[in-house]
This record gives sequence, C-alpha cells and structure tokens, in this order.
Amino acid sequence: MMIHPIPEFRSAEFQVKFATSTWEREQAYALRRAVFCREQGLFQDDDRDEIDDRAIPIVALAMVGVVADEIVGTVRIHETEPGVWWGSRLAVHSDYRKVGALGATLIRLAVSSAHAMGCHTFLANVQSQNGLLFRRLHWRIIDEFEIYGRPHLRMQADLGHYAPCFSPEFGFVALPRKAA
Repeated sequence: MMIHPIPEFRSAEFQVKFATSTWEREQAYALRRAVFCREQGLFQDDDRDEIDDRAIPIVALAMVGVVADEIVGTVRIHETEPGVWWGSRLAVHSDYRKVGALGATLIRLAVSSAHAMGCHTFLANVQSQNGLLFRRLHWRIIDEFEIYGRPHLRMQADLGHYAPCFSPEFGFVALPRKAA
C-alpha cells in the first residue's frame, strides 16, 4: 500500500475587511514587519510611523469555514486633507502571493471604502515592481522617484472603476484563481 503525504492546507476563501479587533491589528503589524523589515530590509526593526496613529488598517483573513485563521495581507489608508486619501504599506504574506486575488482585493477595498467616505483623489507610492498590478486595476502613474533606496511610482486610482463600499467592516471575499 502506497502512502501519500497529506498536502499542506491552503484556505480557499479570504475575507478582506477593515481590521476591527486587536488581534487583527497586531497580526497586520507583524506581517508588515516580516515583509518590510526582514524580507525587504527597508526598515530596521519596525515600519510603524506617525501615519499609523490615524490610518485605517485593512486586512485579508484566511478563512477556515466561517472562522478567521490568520492575517495573510494588509494595507492601510488615511486622509491627508478633505477628499484626498492615501494607501500605503500593502503587504501579502509570501506563502500567499500566488493567490492573485489578495493584493487586488486589498487595493479594491482601500479605494472603495475611501470613495464611500468622500474621497475624490486616491494616491499611493508604489514600489516600481508592483506598478503593473496597479495599472491593471485602473491606476495611472503621476510621478517616479526613489524612497527607502528603491524606485517607486506615485500612482492615482481612477475612482470611476471603484464603486463606494459602505460596509468595509464586512468588506469583500477574495477567492484564489483556479490553476490552469
């Protein structure tokens, strides 16, 4: 009799929503540290800054049935002046980057929820290697520059492609793409 190894479990559904609990915020910060400090080396010990004091964190939760299992993605949004919103610190856990829907759904909720709160301009400073993803999601480049020693693009979302989301505490469901 041949024994087959048990495949590693991967969630088949993800909920992308505003972080509404302490554990969601703490895991979002931990994910950001893993990506921006340890993996990319952009910051030494912590990537938190004064924006975190006023930003709204958004998280992608891996779901096991109806129960949230872990945070696998995050982004934050904040308003700098009436109607002008920014997204920043988009991070997806390395084990889940091939789930193409996660980054796109985090971006979609970030823009759609800000749109519902009166946003007329939504901007982000995007690492250049991620520019194609944003362009596919109806963003345009308005500037190119270097920050943290890496090339970045200042990009603006086309709000016409983002319907306002008035229930961001429930957010959106992201399903992984089927393997071809």
